[in-house]
Amino acid sequence: MKISVVGLGKLGAPLAAVLASKGFVVIGTDLNPAAVAAINAGRAPVDEPGLQELVSRSAGRLSATDDPLSAVSKTDVTFIIVPTPSDATGRFSNEFALQAMATVGEGIGRKREYHLVVMTSTVMPGSTGGELLDALERHSGRAIGPALGLCYNPEFIALGSVVRDMLRPDMVLIGESDTRAGDLLESIHRKSCDNEPAVRRMNFVNAELTKIAVNTFVTTKITYANMLSDICDRLPGADVDVVTHALGADSRIGAKYLKGATGYGGPCFPRDNVAFGALARSIGANPDLAEATDRLNRYQIERLLGAVQARMQRAGIIGILGLSYKPETAVIEESQGVALADRLLTAGRTVVAYDPKALGAAQSQLGGRLREAQSAEDCVRAADAVVVMTPWPTFRNVEPSAFRRPNGRMTVIDCWRILPAEVREVADLVYVGQGGALSPAGVI
Repeated sequence: MKISVVGLGKLGAPLAAVLASKGFVVIGTDLNPAAVAAINAGRAPVDEPGLQELVSRSAGRLSATDDPLSAVSKTDVTFIIVPTPSDATGRFSNEFALQAMATVGEGIGRKREYHLVVMTSTVMPGSTGGELLDALERHSGRAIGPALGLCYNPEFIALGSVVRDMLRPDMVLIGESDTRAGDLLESIHRKSCDNEPAVRRMNFVNAELTKIAVNTFVTTKITYANMLSDICDRLPGADVDVVTHALGADSRIGAKYLKGATGYGGPCFPRDNVAFGALARSIGANPDLAEATDRLNRYQIERLLGAVQARMQRAGIIGILGLSYKPETAVIEESQGVALADRLLTAGRTVVAYDPKALGAAQSQLGGRLREAQSAEDCVRAADAVVVMTPWPTFRNVEPSAFRRPNGRMTVIDCWRILPAEVREVADLVYVGQGGALSPAGVI
C-alpha cells in the first residue's frame, strides 16, 4: 500500500516516518522546500526524539516532493496534517485544511482507483462532514462512496514524545464516512502500532468532539492538581504529591497528568480548551467549566510570580531553569517559563536562563532581554535566586555546591520538585505544593 502525507511539520514528518518504518511506501509533501530536501537526504526535518532513527530505517520507502498532486495520484491513501490555527473567536480555522483538501481532490481526479483521505489535523465539530467533505467532492469530481472514502483520525500525542505516542497510542479514534473507509484506516493502524490500542470508530461529529473533549478533560485534570497545589501551599504539613498519589490510585481518577506544578502550555492544550468553551457558547451550551479551567491555568503564573517577587524584593539576578513548555522539545508556545521571564523582565528584574533546546527561541520572543547561561549549573551560579520551570531531567544533576553562596543562602523555587533534597543543606529550597511553600515567609 502506498500512502501520501500532506504536511511534513512537527506531526506530519513523524507520521510519515512511522508509517514508512512499518513497511508502507510513503510520499510526503510540503510547501517548505527544506522539509522536502531533508526527507530526501535521509534527515529528519524537525527535532523530535526518535525521528531520525525512523527516517534512517525507512530508506527506500520514504520520500518527499513539492508536487502534492503527483504524490496523491501515485498513492492509495492520503493523510492531511496541516495547521488549523485558532481564529479570533477561539475556534479552529479550516483555511489551510480546505486548501489541502482542494489539492488532494485534484490529485485524486487524476486516477481511477479508490482513494481514502484521512483528515488528521484537529478541526471543530461539523467540519469534516461539512465544508471539508464538500471541498473534497467538488475538487475530485467524485462523491463519497464506492470510489472515495473520508475519515477523521486525529493523533493523541505530545511534542517530545510524538514517535513513541504514535507507535503506542492508548486509543485510535476514527470518524468514518462508511465501513470500507474505516476498515482500511484501522488496518493501517493495526500494522503501524507496536501495541494493540483500543479502536473507537464513529461518525465524524462524534470523533471531532471526542478529540477536543479528551484534551480539555486532561487540562481540567492538570488544573485540578494545580488547585490542590495552591491549597497545599497554604496548609502547614500538606504535600500535593502525597495527595495526588492517593487520588491517582482510585481507578475513577487515575494518575496520569495529576501533578501539581506549573500551568499547562504548548500548541494544543491551551487552544483546545478555549475552542471547547467557544463551541459550547456558540451552540447555547454552558461553557463554565472550560472557561474556569482556562482562567485558573492563567492564574498559575500570577501565583508563582507573586512568590518570586516576595522572596526577591531586593535587587538581584533571578535564574530560570526551563523555557520550553515541556522537556524534550524546543517549543515555547504558551510556555510558563517564558511567561514568567517576560513578567519579571517587564517589572525591571534581571533574568538569566538556561534550557537545553529552547533558549534561542525564547530569547527571540523576549526581544533579546534575557541573559543566557551555557548550562544549568552556569545559570545557578550566576543567579541570586532560581526557579525551576520545566522538569528537564538534566536539572537533577546540578551539583548542590552550585547553590552555595558565601554570604547567606539563596532561594530556590522548584515547581516540579525534581532537585535533590541535598540542595537544602546550602540553600533555601522551596518545593511548590508543600505546606507554606509559596507564603511570603523567607523574604530575601
